[in-house]
Amino acid sequence: MPKLTNQIVIEKATQLGFDLVGFSKADLLENETGKLQQWLDKGYQATMSYMEKNLHKKKDVKEILPNAKSIISLAINYYTPEKHSNENDKGKISRYAWGKDYHLIIWQKLDELEAMLKKLEPELETLSYVDTGPVMDKSWAVRSGIGWMGKHTNVINPNIGSWFFIATIITNYKFDYSEMITDHCGTCTACIDACPTNAIVKEYVVDANKCISFQTIENKGEIPAELKGKFDNWIFGCDICQDVCPWNNKFALSTSLKEFYPQNKELKLNEVLEMDDKSFKTRFAESPIKRTKLKGLKRNARFLSD
Repeated sequence: MPKLTNQIVIEKATQLGFDLVGFSKADLLENETGKLQQWLDKGYQATMSYMEKNLHKKKDVKEILPNAKSIISLAINYYTPEKHSNENDKGKISRYAWGKDYHLIIWQKLDELEAMLKKLEPELETLSYVDTGPVMDKSWAVRSGIGWMGKHTNVINPNIGSWFFIATIITNYKFDYSEMITDHCGTCTACIDACPTNAIVKEYVVDANKCISFQTIENKGEIPAELKGKFDNWIFGCDICQDVCPWNNKFALSTSLKEFYPQNKELKLNEVLEMDDKSFKTRFAESPIKRTKLKGLKRNARFLSD
């Protein structure tokens, strides 16, 4: 009798605060990496050149863990019901960055989960990722039955919507594999219609060059002038495509983790422009906002103010 079962993993993961758990076979991601290559060929990655690297590892997880047999995909809900004030002198922050940096929270939970499982099965090998490293977290989440890929390219679960973070564990253990969830976007184009910069160039395809999230977080240069007046006061990230999704409007549930509740929901533009490096580092020490650095945050504030 196997020492580990799907149910044991689900129970342990749930104890640690994971909301969704799914299992898939460590097969090649032929179709998924093929689409990724097409996306890269069109230059939709903008300046995110790191996305062009290690395609062989993204395609075949055995390039990462040679004995890989299964993928465990996990999700943690971060939704909180608060809303932005929509005041013109304030820049809006994406919901995922309202609280503590999710990497810090999920890495700890993954360490604990892997330790629990290895105590039950000492021969278990694992490698885990939270949107870092050469792993296609969303593709594995879809294969593991966590949800389907929405037209906005976020994974949607029929019970809780799309406000969740994804983690991936590659393992040498064979589990029973989950059934994939069929696409339930149907004829809905709410996310495509609502995007103020037309970044969702067609269903399931986002051009990062036009995406507010890319421009306010990942872009290290100046924001293109043609996007002026289209940011709807987003200073860090953007939630428009998820805010308008019917699945979120109907099924979003509040997170059980207090760390995700708002500490930084919006920022006064003039305060950002006057902020010094020390106060920036102190205020955002455990926040995802530190990723844009003070220079980037000030650039965003100027772009919204001018």
